[in-house]
Amino acid sequence: MADSVQDRVIAIIAEQAVLEPGDVAMDNSLEDLGIDSLGLVESIFAIEEAFDIQVPFNANEPEQSAFDISSVAAIVKAVEGLVADQK
Repeated sequence: MADSVQDRVIAIIAEQAVLEPGDVAMDNSLEDLGIDSLGLVESIFAIEEAFDIQVPFNANEPEQSAFDISSVAAIVKAVEGLVADQK
């Protein structure tokens, strides 16, 4: 796999935010990037497809989810954990 999990997650988030990957900082929240709740759900689906994982996420109550979406760094860490659990 040429791209790291971090690079792939940032690319997915950047595409959803209509930004270049270089414009996405690890400490950005999705809100900072202009991603609304629908964009969040689309990003989650894209992440699931890209990594062949199942994200434990409740779109109606994200604060009740074990999948931390508070920042780009938190999303990357959560995806890395799910990918590691898959092996």
